[in-house]
Amino acid sequence: MSKIIMSPGRYIQGSGELKKIKDHIEAFGKSFLIIGTDRAIKQTTSTIETSFKESGCKLSYETFNRECCVEEIERLMKVVKASNCDVIVGVGGGKAFDTAKAVAYYCKLPVIVVPTIAATDAPCSALSVIYTKEGVFSNYLLLPKNPEVVLVDTDIVAEAPVRLLVAGMGDALATYFEARACKEGNRGNMSGEKATLAAMALAKLCYETLLSDGVQAMVACEGNVCTKAVENIIEANTYLSGIGFESGGLAAAHAIHDGFTVLEKTHKLYHGEKVAFGAITELVLENRHLAEIEEAILFCKSVGLPYTFSDLGVADATTKELMSVAVASCGSGETMINEPFVVTPRDVYAALVATDALGKMYK
Repeated sequence: MSKIIMSPGRYIQGSGELKKIKDHIEAFGKSFLIIGTDRAIKQTTSTIETSFKESGCKLSYETFNRECCVEEIERLMKVVKASNCDVIVGVGGGKAFDTAKAVAYYCKLPVIVVPTIAATDAPCSALSVIYTKEGVFSNYLLLPKNPEVVLVDTDIVAEAPVRLLVAGMGDALATYFEARACKEGNRGNMSGEKATLAAMALAKLCYETLLSDGVQAMVACEGNVCTKAVENIIEANTYLSGIGFESGGLAAAHAIHDGFTVLEKTHKLYHGEKVAFGAITELVLENRHLAEIEEAILFCKSVGLPYTFSDLGVADATTKELMSVAVASCGSGETMINEPFVVTPRDVYAALVATDALGKMYK
């Protein structure tokens, strides 16, 4: 089997980089459709238009309706056709990016990603996570290529609510654990092929960066300032985790996240918050050494990520509800299959309950 590492055409990160967006992306076309949340569009429009001033390029805007679902993708495809654009630009957060990437794929157009938050590792990937319009996980849409450019203005990201940066750390927390599981099980990455040495090294560096800079970055972000620690965590959440998960592979942690989406009470949580609990559950499921599990729990405790059912808002979940999470996490097409051993819903249920019990020991 081949080894493949996947990455965006260019990853750009730095203070004030949005001011240079024209220089970074004008080679891709002359008519740009910018898709994003209302907040993200308002936050970036002035800077983008100033950058493109006197360029002769056309800029159009369309508000994303907050869920990456088939209905929204089809709606935006009609907008693309009506606007006659030749480049898609996604601004905002993970679901907006995933939607923009899917729309660009179906419309056969290049896509540029401009994160205004660092809450997930979605920006760099050739993947869109598709949900139902009610917010329940549906499927992964695997794309033939990564975004042409990922442009991260760290000043903008540092102004976002600190919970979003922390959620990104939760998503990134699973990267090395899942890549390791895929490697140990001789499983493929998101391309279906094997991980390179570089991918595994980036996944491990992602975890190490969280442990070394996570708390400092959280504290700085609370003050809306961008320190070196914030820069490092933005890179870990966005690039290291993005390349690490896609080129290393996904396993139990993200499958458990998907399972939790069947419980409506968890819909108020961010993706990375559920993934963090899934990451600890994966370690329990794999029977890793207690010291490693403890390290992950204490990291979550230090930055405010969930590590008990109470943190997830499901302290009163019934056995039936938890089994529904376990069954969904082992469903067809789920990444649970990448664990290095056969996993049943009963195994996942037991790991969920054990994770909650362990977590309570550290409260």
